Amino acid sequence: MTITRRKFLRATFGSAVAVSVLSGCAHEREPGQQAAGSVGPDEAKEIGAEVGIYGYSLVASEVIRVQMTNVDKPGAFRAPMGQFFHQEAYAPATSGGVLQPNFDTLYSVAWVDVGTEPWVVSWPDMHGRYYLFPVYDLWMSVIESPGTRTTGDTAQTYAITGPKWAGTLPVGVKQIKSRTRYAFILGRTFCTGTPQDYAAVNALQAQYKLYPLSAHGKQYTPASGQVDPNPLFNIVAPVRQIIHDMQTPTYFGLLAKLMKDNPPSPEDAPIVSKMAEIGLVPGQDFDMINLDPLVRLALRRSREVAHDRVSNHWRQAGTVEDHWVIPAAAGRYGTDYLMRAFIAAFAWPAGLPQDGLHPFTRLEANGKNLSGENRYVLRFEKGTPPVEGFWSITAYDPRYAVYAHPSNRFSVSSHAELKYNTDGSLDLYLQHESPGPDKEPNWVATPKDNFTVMLRMYWPKETSPSILPPGSGTWKIPAIQRVG
Repeated sequence: MTITRRKFLRATFGSAVAVSVLSGCAHEREPGQQAAGSVGPDEAKEIGAEVGIYGYSLVASEVIRVQMTNVDKPGAFRAPMGQFFHQEAYAPATSGGVLQPNFDTLYSVAWVDVGTEPWVVSWPDMHGRYYLFPVYDLWMSVIESPGTRTTGDTAQTYAITGPKWAGTLPVGVKQIKSRTRYAFILGRTFCTGTPQDYAAVNALQAQYKLYPLSAHGKQYTPASGQVDPNPLFNIVAPVRQIIHDMQTPTYFGLLAKLMKDNPPSPEDAPIVSKMAEIGLVPGQDFDMINLDPLVRLALRRSREVAHDRVSNHWRQAGTVEDHWVIPAAAGRYGTDYLMRAFIAAFAWPAGLPQDGLHPFTRLEANGKNLSGENRYVLRFEKGTPPVEGFWSITAYDPRYAVYAHPSNRFSVSSHAELKYNTDGSLDLYLQHESPGPDKEPNWVATPKDNFTVMLRMYWPKETSPSILPPGSGTWKIPAIQRVG
């Protein structure tokens, strides 16, 4: 059944917002009629670009969900819906949907469908070991972020509830409300990377539980996953490429379909209104055939406009200091759809800055690209990164993957046995070849060609000196200096 724009806005956002959005309209048309009759090619191209950026995180998350869950059992950063995949040890290169992996924590990841009933997730007392269990909705926003910073070491049990659920939870079970049908759990547990610590973390992971609320207090064994032999998306292709290659009707049609069970926020009312101008209504089929031919062409061109804006946003995705990009606050984006799309394309899914901040750079001190043909030093002269948790430095290749250097020295961190200078400063060596046995504890092996460096700061201090708030804190990252 076709619904009018006014009915949809009232149902989704409430009467007050609907009246505000629709004010000034002389009369109401069906969305497709309005697009065909009142939107010209230039306006359609701009609206298409804005809507394409707005929906990018939702579409990207759905692609990743399909890629990660279309399996019959957990393995290789994939698991059926409602089951954990536990990373048992670090690997030299990324696998699955998580981009730019860290080498400080082992992942425990899962997707749940809370459209029918809640799902319960729990973990034991962590006995002082750092951990983090943020829960994301399908729009890639952090719903809640349980972990060492927010909940401490004690055992925790949560129920992730869907947008239509209105029941009562058992005693001792805390609620995490998802506004979307699908939710993603990105668990991380600190690990030093030694065989002994792998065993200790794996023992903890075995106690992480995930089950439907109807199984609470009962024995529960998950069933094998249902494998679709013809999934909607290539399960191994990069997400950015999948989205870029989508036909325009496919992309917008998928966005509208996903918004039925994964609705927009009230603050999205203006962009949802713009969607209606080009015939896009959440929950309804999208058919471009009824649009003016020039408008159809403009919408196809809008996809490239959106792609370029997202791809070129990296220098504007935060504050630049000494060529380091200090990301703007992520995890919760409000109406900053371009930032959200950028994160979805290049760093899905980012967490809250209070849990971790990940500045990055592609440039050395003189503004030239970092290259494995050269040798560099990153010197912390006035104190190492101020954190309550820990920090690490990792180099990535141009594809944002870890370069599989034979030495496996692609990352160094504060929990390693680093060599400090006599004056207390710390030199980290970024280069392709070994800097020599005496300097190897501080060596980050880089690709032969251009590379990106990321500084991860887990649980940044909020008192001075601090990198928080992002881009205006009192502690600054030094520039990377070329030494040969």
